[in-house]
Amino acid sequence: MIRLILIIFILLVSFNNIHASMTKEELTKFITKPMSLGKKDKALPVWEILDENKNLHSYIFETFDLAPIAGFSGGKMNILIKMSIEGKFLDVYLLEQDEPVFVSGLGVQPFIDFLKQYKDKTLKNSIKVGDLKSSGNTVYLDGVSKATASVKIANDSILASSIKIAKEKLSGVAPKEISNPKKDLLEKHTWESLLDNKLVKNLKVTKKEAEKLFENTEYVNELLDEEKNELFLDLYVADLTIPSIAKNIIKQTTQNELDGQLLETEEAILILANGAHQILREDFVRNTSPDTLEIQQEGFALNIRDGDYQIDLLEGIPQFDQSLILQVDKRFDFDPSSSWTLNTKLVRGDTTLYSIPVIKNLSLDVHIDKKYFDIKEKVKETPLWLASIYEQKEKLIILTLLLSGLFIILFKYQVVLTNLRYKRSFLLLITLFFIGWYGQGQLSMVTILGLVKAVVNSQSLQFLLYDPFSLIIWFFVLLSLVIWGRGTFCGWLCPYGVLQEFSHYLGRILKLPRIRFSEKLNSKLIYIKYVVLASLILSAIFAPNITEYLIEIEPFKTSITLIFDRQWPYVVYALFWLILGMFLFKGFCRYFCPLGAFLSLMGRLQILDWLPRRAECGNPCNNCHKSCNYQAIDKTDGHIKYADCFQCLDCVQIYSDANLCKILKKDAKKEKDMEIKDWRKTNV
Repeated sequence: MIRLILIIFILLVSFNNIHASMTKEELTKFITKPMSLGKKDKALPVWEILDENKNLHSYIFETFDLAPIAGFSGGKMNILIKMSIEGKFLDVYLLEQDEPVFVSGLGVQPFIDFLKQYKDKTLKNSIKVGDLKSSGNTVYLDGVSKATASVKIANDSILASSIKIAKEKLSGVAPKEISNPKKDLLEKHTWESLLDNKLVKNLKVTKKEAEKLFENTEYVNELLDEEKNELFLDLYVADLTIPSIAKNIIKQTTQNELDGQLLETEEAILILANGAHQILREDFVRNTSPDTLEIQQEGFALNIRDGDYQIDLLEGIPQFDQSLILQVDKRFDFDPSSSWTLNTKLVRGDTTLYSIPVIKNLSLDVHIDKKYFDIKEKVKETPLWLASIYEQKEKLIILTLLLSGLFIILFKYQVVLTNLRYKRSFLLLITLFFIGWYGQGQLSMVTILGLVKAVVNSQSLQFLLYDPFSLIIWFFVLLSLVIWGRGTFCGWLCPYGVLQEFSHYLGRILKLPRIRFSEKLNSKLIYIKYVVLASLILSAIFAPNITEYLIEIEPFKTSITLIFDRQWPYVVYALFWLILGMFLFKGFCRYFCPLGAFLSLMGRLQILDWLPRRAECGNPCNNCHKSCNYQAIDKTDGHIKYADCFQCLDCVQIYSDANLCKILKKDAKKEKDMEIKDWRKTNV
């Protein structure tokens, strides 16, 4: 039977998890004029969006193509993102999701409203979900009550896919920590020691070496032998924002000009050169970005411009024919403490209808000792699932202690036999209020379906970690299934089961009539829950669009997750079982619950036959059978039917109480009769 269920699960996920990216025609519907959809990237699943002049304006992509993170139900969550070339979110659309709380619980609108918060946010911010106030570079988005795990997964998917695009497509947009030069570190250096300590970097190129770059092109020049070793370019590069460099190279007049003009977000790079090659074109306009020079870091070209400074060098510094100071914008993630490259472009040929210029780079790598920078200790970004654990640590500790206590009770139940009913009721109240309504730890078939979907489709099981509270309960339940069977969850840890049990107690207080089916009828009714379980699976295979609605046969979401704050048909359904429970003991749990059916099947792995029985149980004693509200004790031989047992321990109390167990009463009477007989013999 278990194998059959697993095979059906595999078929289910095979039908439901086939993904196809949107076509060009489908994407066009999300583009408003005068914008238009451009071409799709050859390497990444991302499309260009062009402006009215056919220039690149932004990108559009699906999160599932780039970061296919399973939703909280283990199913597909797909979001469409429009992002500008500066890394700003322009629009975020929900394409597909099957999160139970958004399908039929709260409805999809709260999810859509959550995604609207991304508009105009940028990847340069650290975007998180929470109720904290945004400050500095950290931006907090308002979550959705009762759906915290789902929206955190959505945020993870949005950021993961967007940063992947940014790193490949958007120069300097992917967030990075920037280190600034130390202003209080000042060393004395000569020109030679600056070179020796690599504070000034040098590139020297002969004419022969320059011509070698243009081999196999039409622009190579023939050199005379005496010309080959002549100087083509002698280039020096230094970072003037570092005091230990600036104070040893430039005069105070240039330093004052730098202090007055340079922004805090800019780095000043000094370039000095001699040789036949002119590093700037003759038609270069000062205070603009030179097209013959380029600074790159991590493969990205950075935003640079000439500062148009009057450069006065100190005595002892060589004189140069060419000099300029470039200003590099650090807002686009230029980190001067990390390696970067200066490219000097050699251009030969004209741009005409019949000619394409040939461009070669003379490259100089620059890396300055990190001791000259205030290096911020890199704080590793905490994964959202781990942040969920930190946020709930007190609650998780209490839950762990509670479950540990329950383990001891079930393993050494003798210590709580006195007044068991009252002690059990107290623990059930903790289950209802702490595990259920406060902790939102109501387990459901939704998680089982999601787990199997993820495993079969080789997806990450990370979605389980977004709800650590429920995950701890699942771990305990799976452990208890192997030891004791299904009853540990159904009898002690199911919040809706507690509601049903208390409704039955209320019915007894009100002296309402009690419904108890005959053994024959009960033995047939218990199979309904297996039919319900099979129906859910079959509907998912043949009618997947209605599966998320059929799962509403579990009233858990209405009564526990949403605390009856829902449309009236769902509330009426959940209340129906509670009202019926006043007459029929836990009717939904015993006869209709698909999760109970699943746990009953898995409970057959149970290794302990742990509830004590005597040979006389069932005949002549039937007290346990008559007292069992679950009708889980066989009438003929008194054995426990663990597939139907909820481990309330009422039978254990009867078994151990000489006032309740016929066998103990009989043994006690026999022992008393023997004592009287011995007394008479002694006193005659």
